This record gives sequence, C-alpha cells and structure tokens, in this order.
Amino acid sequence: MKIGLFFGTYNPIHVGHMVIANYMVEFTELDRIWIVVSPHNPFKEKKSLLADYHRLQLVRIAIGDDIRFKASDIEFKLPQPSYTIHTLAYLKEKYPENEYVLVMGADNLKNFHKWKNYEEILKEHEIYVYPRIEGNNIGELKNHPKVSFHEAPIMRISSSFIRESISAKKDVRHYMPKDVYEYIEEMHFYEKI
Repeated sequence: MKIGLFFGTYNPIHVGHMVIANYMVEFTELDRIWIVVSPHNPFKEKKSLLADYHRLQLVRIAIGDDIRFKASDIEFKLPQPSYTIHTLAYLKEKYPENEYVLVMGADNLKNFHKWKNYEEILKEHEIYVYPRIEGNNIGELKNHPKVSFHEAPIMRISSSFIRESISAKKDVRHYMPKDVYEYIEEMHFYEKI
C-alpha cells in the first residue's frame, strides 16, 4: 500500500488539514493518508502545544469513520525531539509491506535541506508537495526526481489563528470539523494562551 505521511503538530487540526489530506488521497496515487501527530517538532517551541493525547484525539475525531485516513501516534513512542528519518526507519521495520511518501507544504520543502539526514530520506522516499500561501519559493529541491507538486487547494487558515481567535472569544466553529470544535469547546482548550 502507498501511504502518505502527513506530519504536523495539529494544534488543533482544522479544515485546511483535512482538505489537503482529502486531495492527496483522491487525486494522487496514494492509497491512504496517515495523519502523524508530532509530539515535538524540533523547529517549534514545546510550551505552546496542547498535550499529545488531546491533539491525537482531535485528529481521531476529525477523521471519524473515514477509512482513507488514520490518526498516527507513531512518533509518541520514539525519542524526542522527533526526526522524520527515525520515524521512517521505524515504520519500514514495523510495516515493511508499505511504501511511504512524505506530504508537505512548499514552505517545508524550502527548508528540507536542514532536516536530519535529508539526503537519505530522498534516496528512499518520494515527497508530494502542496502549495502554500506563505510562498512557494521552494529552493534547490524543486527539480529533484523524488519531488512532485500537486495542486491541492490553498486555504488561508492556520492552527495559530484558531488558537488566538478562541483565546479572544471569537467564534471559529466553521474552521474545524464540527465534532473537533465541540470537543475543544467542551474541554475549554485554547481559552487562555
């Protein structure tokens, strides 16, 4: 099976994430998308993160019973901070029957050369890139044979915008799947940041 790995902190997951995941599974050769919740992105400060299990639960709620997607906590079991090269090695050992493809925004591709062992990742795995509003200046890897570009819809929405809006008592229910919004409201997440 060809699995797209869509990494992120998902703090919280929102409709933009789901639109990209949906596009990738329907309009590329991917059979499934695993939404991989990262416990700690080396490029982000940990203190701003909701607890790992809450973010994972929000992803599970967003997916519901859609079998095209899987909420993955694979990185919770690995040493932190999380490095993609370690996650890929673990997945290949645990599920060798699958082929893994990284799904990332153009902004991440621009900095991909800063990732730990990025050359090794490119030897073994394809990267599917979707456009970002922040810019599509993608740097030196744009012509790499393992990198392909896909025209997923661009949405001007971010998890930080949602967190700040909730803290400011703004109604942002339509920026997230309905059940995700209701869980966040019930748990009083992001009301004070």
